[in-house]
Amino acid sequence: MARAAPLALAMLAAMCTAIAMPAGKARAQAVDPAQRPEIQRRPGTPAPVPQPPQPPSNPSAVSPPEPGAFPGDFIPLPDRWRLMEDLGVSERLYDPYNQNTLKGDRPIFKDYFLVLSAISDTVIEPRSTPVPVGIQTGEPGSLDVFGSDDQLLFSQTLLPSISLIKGDTAYRPPDLELRFTPAFNFNRTTAEESRFLYADPGKGKTRNETDFGLQEAFLDYHIRNVSERFDFDSIRVGIQPFTTDFRGFLFQDNQLGVRLFGTRDNNLWQYNLAWFRRLDKDVNSGLNDVSEDPRNDNVLVANLYRQDFPILGLTSQAIVAYNRNRDDAQTDANGFPARPEEAGVAELREYDVTYFGLNFDGRIGWLNLTASGYYALGQDENSLLTGDNADIQAFFLAAEPSIDFDWVRLRLSALYASGDDDPLDDQEEGFDAIFENPLFAGADTSYWIRQQVPFIGGGFVGLNTRNGVLPSLRSSKEEGQSNFVNPGLTLLGAGADFDILPELRLSLNANYLRFNKTAVLEELRQQPDISNEIGWDLSAAAIWRPFLNQNVVLRLSGAGLIPGDGFNELFGSKEDDDIYYSVLGNIVLVY
Repeated sequence: MARAAPLALAMLAAMCTAIAMPAGKARAQAVDPAQRPEIQRRPGTPAPVPQPPQPPSNPSAVSPPEPGAFPGDFIPLPDRWRLMEDLGVSERLYDPYNQNTLKGDRPIFKDYFLVLSAISDTVIEPRSTPVPVGIQTGEPGSLDVFGSDDQLLFSQTLLPSISLIKGDTAYRPPDLELRFTPAFNFNRTTAEESRFLYADPGKGKTRNETDFGLQEAFLDYHIRNVSERFDFDSIRVGIQPFTTDFRGFLFQDNQLGVRLFGTRDNNLWQYNLAWFRRLDKDVNSGLNDVSEDPRNDNVLVANLYRQDFPILGLTSQAIVAYNRNRDDAQTDANGFPARPEEAGVAELREYDVTYFGLNFDGRIGWLNLTASGYYALGQDENSLLTGDNADIQAFFLAAEPSIDFDWVRLRLSALYASGDDDPLDDQEEGFDAIFENPLFAGADTSYWIRQQVPFIGGGFVGLNTRNGVLPSLRSSKEEGQSNFVNPGLTLLGAGADFDILPELRLSLNANYLRFNKTAVLEELRQQPDISNEIGWDLSAAAIWRPFLNQNVVLRLSGAGLIPGDGFNELFGSKEDDDIYYSVLGNIVLVY
């Protein structure tokens, strides 16, 4: 009895403590006695044995494989690019969508990859433009100056391309790339007036031409990586594509040159330093003419891109470009003078011009925006109308805001290129580009941008250039010289893109056009008081991608120019409802 008293007292104290302690705390301390050896056990009771945790029960789970189901050693593979073959997937060389060595999916040896591609570009283009009557022909039924304006163009271009690439390019730039892209073109043009297609009227009203060009032939060498995120410096030498800004307003072409380029700060900064020695182009096909020596026309470009500046979603670009031109005389493939232009003093010009530009592209909240501004400063040693030295001071502004509503995009377009108000002074104030190819205001769906309108009675020059927006009074964009004695242009437009189906897009555009200054037109034509109004350019285009990719693209577009007073004063009123038209059927096939 004396020995039981301490044990009873201990049990009574434990019970009192449990009663005074909060319930939660009591539960927290109610642990396995085996884990709390300081708590006394009832004499004769064995200590509990800890049990291992039971695995979760999942009746739908796949049972683990039996021991020995797999060999103990790894299966050797030829290389990681051929893993698909070991899994039973074989390649087909004619299939560009799946495993294909010809498309660079695996190396041809070591870490060298081969990439082959081919583009077929077919164009059928009925059109009408003002057409001069051949003086030597005097065909019955023609007016004294203007003849029948209907023409038809068929053009077929094939561009095969081969690239040899060294290095794994999945996460970083290639170490080395060699690319070669020749081009073959056949074009056929018919017109209703002699001496419109050829300078020699005896060659008739149909022109068939086969042409070969070299659009790419360059070596791209990866100099170094400058960060763990593969910011880099590279150099590219040879005939290569290049564009100076987001929309191709100043210079967008495939030309012979040297380009140093790279990125910094996780690709937030991008830069280009480039020099180009321009090649002549065939005026009918637009392909580079490698049979001729390069032109004495040099272009130096330095530009810098900054993403998300000055606000998130907007990319900014600053650019300085210098064009030095000392071209020799040139006659184009049709026998017409290309340099010098047969307008004004008709002498070769030498000019140096520097372009300072600022460009933006991206989004400001819900608003998409592309904007460009250029200021041209330089000197022309043989001005178009005086033959004297003249200072070049001209500017250019363009903007295209747009808003997206589900499957609809609404666009506005505005462009201003300064014009020369006095072509006989020592100031040239008409803005001109180096080689423009603008993706703007409907691009080549537009009549004004797509078609070159001959400046009849003012020399063998065009009022504008094909696939160009500026009224620069050149012989052609391909072979002519920049001309800063021009009327300038104002363009105000609106458009809409409708994604009717995932594979079908409909685009509508309406642009109002007018010259800013008409003094140079009046001087060349010896025609006073020409109105500024060019007219309304209305166009529509349907683009169908039947396989939801860029491998098959079909486009049909139509455009009409409703002439304004200035256009009619230059070319006379048409009889067929006063509308010039352009229809473009285009089939692009890509492998």
